[in-house]
Parts: sequence; structure tokens; C-alpha cells
Amino acid sequence: MTDTLAPLILDFLEWLAPGPRPYAEVMDAWRTSCPRLTVWEDAVDGGFVLRRRSPDGELLVDLTPFGRSFLERSGRTAVLRR
Repeated sequence: MTDTLAPLILDFLEWLAPGPRPYAEVMDAWRTSCPRLTVWEDAVDGGFVLRRRSPDGELLVDLTPFGRSFLERSGRTAVLRR
């Protein structure tokens, strides 16, 4: 993760912290075609987020325990569930 992307990845993790979000919503908000702003890709590659299915089959994006820990250690003031 570059120094440029770290704050954006933290923003992304903070946005996810209250609870899982639908994959489509995440893609609408965070996917980019800019090769220099790879927030979604870096968050997945870094093990900060995961994709999973809800009981009703909806594809969701959620923080991993590592992503939650990374966010907490950053000092961000997001409301963390769990």
C-alpha cells in the first residue's frame, strides 16, 4: 500500500465499519478505472475486506478481522460494530 493510498483505504474501511454493504453499492462508490487509485483492489489484496453471501444470497462486502484491527490501530474514530 502506498502512502497516497493509505488514507483512502482507511476511508474505505471506516465506511464499511458499521456493517457489511451490498457488493453493488461498494462498486458504485469505490471502484475506479484510474490505475493510480486502486483502493478496492488494494483493500482486497491486503486482506482488509472480504466478499461473502448473506443468508438470502446477496453478495456483501465486509471487514475482515485484520481490516478491523488495521482501522482500530489507525486511530480513526469510526463506530466499530462487534
